Amino acid sequence: VLLAFHRFDIYRKVPKDLTQPTYTGAIISVCCCLFILFLFLSELTGFITTEVVNELYVDDPDKDSGGKIDVSLNISLPNLHCELVGLDIQDEMGRHEVGHIDNSMKIPLNNGAGCRFEGQFSINKVPGNFHVSTHSATAQPQNPDMTHVIHKLSFGDTLQVQNVHGAFNALGGADRLTSNPLASHDYILKIVPTVYEDKSGKQQYSYQYTVANKEYVAYSHTGRIIPAIWFRYDLSPITVKYTERRQPLYRFITTICAIIGGTFTVAGILDSCIFTASEAWKKIQLGKMH
Repeated sequence: VLLAFHRFDIYRKVPKDLTQPTYTGAIISVCCCLFILFLFLSELTGFITTEVVNELYVDDPDKDSGGKIDVSLNISLPNLHCELVGLDIQDEMGRHEVGHIDNSMKIPLNNGAGCRFEGQFSINKVPGNFHVSTHSATAQPQNPDMTHVIHKLSFGDTLQVQNVHGAFNALGGADRLTSNPLASHDYILKIVPTVYEDKSGKQQYSYQYTVANKEYVAYSHTGRIIPAIWFRYDLSPITVKYTERRQPLYRFITTICAIIGGTFTVAGILDSCIFTASEAWKKIQLGKMH
């Protein structure tokens, strides 16, 4: 039975005394092993590394947010007193809030001549605006200076990832200190919902945004309108999703097998061609001698 079973061996062995080692074969074998090692290390690096892929789709990813988006704003007005600075919020759902004070603070700058406003608040997922102005002050100044520096403006969660370089704080570092002190500033924001899903399936919801801006001095029939810093926003229906992925183990094993098998097959063909050509050349030389 065992002798009959031996017939199924497709890897039949050739006795060593029937084989012939050559210098060419040795060189090809060494190069073949080095090449396999190089490809193996490259594939291993790719297998260990986490890849981040992105996709686009139309949907509201964070349906549990209650239709709200968290906003973080940090802005300095070096030439406007803190008692004059306020945040107003309004949108198309009828919200109109003047002098928002929850989760916000004002830090005096330049010995009280300026102010740094830091605030966290929420907006509805409908077009609207929020603006920094003097509208909530008990007495309006004659010439409010709205020159400013925006340190941070972000929406949603802060993504602590290195593989994603998006416009999550596109206005961070915006400097308008050399602008006309009496000018209003309009920042037109297009907010794009963003989802980041790690390997465990945990999702974080954030928002990127694009921005366009203009600066102007506004007038009405009663005279010059009090300037303000406007952030007018609208939401994009397109959601960007980033997903962490790692190459499956079976695909890694398949690739390694293909590398080893393919390299040895090509190397064997090359060695066979060189050996055959070498033997033919020897026979030609022997023929010339005779």
